[in-house]
Amino acid sequence: MDERTRTYRVAMNVCKPVARWGRMQVEGVETVPESGPLLIVGNHDSHWDPVMVGIAALKRRQIRALAKSDLWQVRGLGPILNGMGQIPIERGKSDAQALAKAVEALQAGVCIGVFPEGTRSRGKVLRARSGVGRLALEVSEAHVTLVAIEGTSDLTGFPRRPRIRVRFFNPAGGQPRPDENAADLSARLLAEIRAQVPPSLSYRKRKHAELSGVSED
Repeated sequence: MDERTRTYRVAMNVCKPVARWGRMQVEGVETVPESGPLLIVGNHDSHWDPVMVGIAALKRRQIRALAKSDLWQVRGLGPILNGMGQIPIERGKSDAQALAKAVEALQAGVCIGVFPEGTRSRGKVLRARSGVGRLALEVSEAHVTLVAIEGTSDLTGFPRRPRIRVRFFNPAGGQPRPDENAADLSARLLAEIRAQVPPSLSYRKRKHAELSGVSED
């Protein structure tokens, strides 16, 4: 076991009590190939999403995520992210360097995790960014597995226990096709995920909105 794998496993195991607290249920993990280039594409409603997906897939794959570069500014977190091999990406920009690193990793048979919305939804419908489509089309041999994550936004409702569900599945519309462009492919994949789980506010913000008589929309 190399140092990157060791660091990754330690980080995931440290966070497992949160998954147990959240009564996490995992479905469809058999759709996560155990080897070869792989893109895992999911929705993003909570800071906990990448951690819960990582824990859910731990027995099959180690995920190198395209993560917002701001996380490297959090004291003490940067060395851990580097130790796990995560890839920083500039949010809201076309970060060619980050995408090039992800392409190189995919070509080497690595599993890359991507959130096509680019940021947390905060309860709003967001458009899919084209980066995930570009990755899938650039490395055509990469398998795409989708993941719908729900319940993580309720982790802010302590001491109320949430029910987290992580469901992996293959795209109903099939794997990426060479006749698709990057933007349309990203939109198709995100639409399938959001058909499973709509955007969600954090528990506290949702309750505040309810008490204020304001809808999530």
